[in-house]
Amino acid sequence: MANSGTVAVDLRCRENNQAHRTKRIDKRRLIVRRGQPFLISLNCSESRSQYRQHIVQVALYLGRRQISVEENEARGRWWFRQQEAQSDILLTLHSPADAPIGQYNLIVYMTTQTIRKPFFLLFNPWCTDDAVYQPDERLLQEYVMNQNGIIYQGNADGIINLQWNYGQFEKDVIDICFKILDNSTDARNNPERDTESRSDPVYVSRTIIAMVNNLDDSGVLVGKWIDPYVDGAHPLSWNGSVTILRQWSFKGPVKYGQCWVFAGVACTVLRCLGIPTRVITNFNSAHDVNGDVSIDFEVSEDGNESTPEIIWNYHCWVESWMRRNDLPEGNDGWQVLDPTPQERSDGMYRCGPCPVTAIKEGNLSLQYDAQFIFAEVNADVVHWKVKRNDPRIKIKVEQSRVGTNISTKAVHGEYREDVTLDYKYPEGSREERQVYERTGRQVPQRITGTSPGQLQLTIKHDNPAFGRDFDITFEVRNTGPSTTHAVLQMRAVAVIYNGIRRGICRKHKVSVSVPAYETQREMLHLRYNDYAPYVSEHHLIKARAILEVKGEDQTLITTAHISLSLPKIQVQVMGRVVVRERVTAYFSFTNPLPVPLRDGVFSVEGNGLLNATTINVPGSFSPGQNITGQVSFFPERRGVRKLLVGFDSDILHNLKGEATVVVRKPDFFFTSTTG
Repeated sequence: MANSGTVAVDLRCRENNQAHRTKRIDKRRLIVRRGQPFLISLNCSESRSQYRQHIVQVALYLGRRQISVEENEARGRWWFRQQEAQSDILLTLHSPADAPIGQYNLIVYMTTQTIRKPFFLLFNPWCTDDAVYQPDERLLQEYVMNQNGIIYQGNADGIINLQWNYGQFEKDVIDICFKILDNSTDARNNPERDTESRSDPVYVSRTIIAMVNNLDDSGVLVGKWIDPYVDGAHPLSWNGSVTILRQWSFKGPVKYGQCWVFAGVACTVLRCLGIPTRVITNFNSAHDVNGDVSIDFEVSEDGNESTPEIIWNYHCWVESWMRRNDLPEGNDGWQVLDPTPQERSDGMYRCGPCPVTAIKEGNLSLQYDAQFIFAEVNADVVHWKVKRNDPRIKIKVEQSRVGTNISTKAVHGEYREDVTLDYKYPEGSREERQVYERTGRQVPQRITGTSPGQLQLTIKHDNPAFGRDFDITFEVRNTGPSTTHAVLQMRAVAVIYNGIRRGICRKHKVSVSVPAYETQREMLHLRYNDYAPYVSEHHLIKARAILEVKGEDQTLITTAHISLSLPKIQVQVMGRVVVRERVTAYFSFTNPLPVPLRDGVFSVEGNGLLNATTINVPGSFSPGQNITGQVSFFPERRGVRKLLVGFDSDILHNLKGEATVVVRKPDFFFTSTTG
């Protein structure tokens, strides 16, 4: 038998990855998107007349599952077409738009040879037949291709921008994303069914959000909301997802995360897999424990407040774009997914996907977790006065406090987009009342025993900085024709951003007499030493006032949330920045506290610039002293990049800064001589 020669398979990774918008993930491995053809070539070392005699067959393996590939067009199945070109056989492979995503093995059978080549298949939001299809190219560039983002924090009256490095195209991230899927409970219990189910973005996204937290499985992040964090990283120290994912892949569950970290990591994984995704922040986010879509606060006679339920200053989740073929028409589009472990869903700590339209319309029977999410954005807040041996008395209902300034990063802009009206109709509108009725909620009646036109109670404050003394002003305004006598209880409490109280900074009780049509002001003066022992790393203080009118069954209550501001780290990158040429970044800030800082650490990272790096700052830094650091690196990729810098110390956390870096191609100069 004559020597048949050898066949080399060229996956043509560069041109395929370019066409499939995956070249930023890898240029050496084939990464394609479903529903879109790709081209490979077979180069034969034998003569043209000999290789024409070869019979070419193609098959695929996904896990243990073998997938046949038809040679002629077969809608809804894998198929290929071949043609000759000089000494090559060109194969064009077509995948169905609902093929399971994953790492495939391509098997090419020829007369005397079998060649195996691995490749990745991802969701394809550019393909009209894919369930994650998104027709707006601007949204695709932001919600699939953009590796930098902003996550919003703070409170509804003081929103803070946190720059976040998603890094979905960084080295090894795609491998880690599929490792997350492979380590899920469903994949370990029934790998064959799991593999088949990966065609559905609903299944894949629901698996990812369960795996981003470590409860129920060996997921990515361990959640913790109360210090100390000595056996792990402080949640506020993270600048992005890549370090977390790599650490999980190498060592297992990563300590520690909170809601924005869970959301940031989930966004990275889902974007990497090809599902358009964005991070959402809901300010005044309710955690409804008993399912009545109401948050109840009980206030005792001495002013203490208790509740089994909480309102987060803010809470972060993600939205992913997909068709919901499992639900009635009208539920496609953005779907809420929440990886922060709050309540179980089908036995596991996860939430969603749930259509945003279902939340707005009050269709709470739809999958998944619609009632819980509806409460997060639209629960009533009910305040009760509790007296010993007496039934509790309803003193206030807040219908518009929960679910305010729902925010995400705008498309192609460093600014906030408010998406509140995507989740609910304007408060008090006719449509809002109809949604209330549809959900079975009772619209609260006017509370007896109150006369809101007579007295008004408000809290005012400046924008205090952490480390400074400041005043909180409580105003009692009398709009009636006669003097009113009352007792005013004022309190300032340090809280964590999820609403849990840490300690009373100051409180005061005073009798007030407010003449007709006048306003009386009382103040709480908070010194640094009053709040420093209690305030959390989020630097939040909740001010509350209770006013009880003497001789009347009237009680007023109001609250305000105060964010103590922090200095911003100044970041400078000097000179022209060129790929693979050394560049140095400098960063600094001034110690804002009246006490020294110790154990300082700068953290620096930026996709395409450098891997996550920490820089220890030895010694002690006095009040008002300038603290500086620097780092040198060699940028790997050209384009507009973000350099993110954080700072952490013994008592000062959550300092951030960033710089936009434009990385250019090297300049090449050529000289020629003639003679």
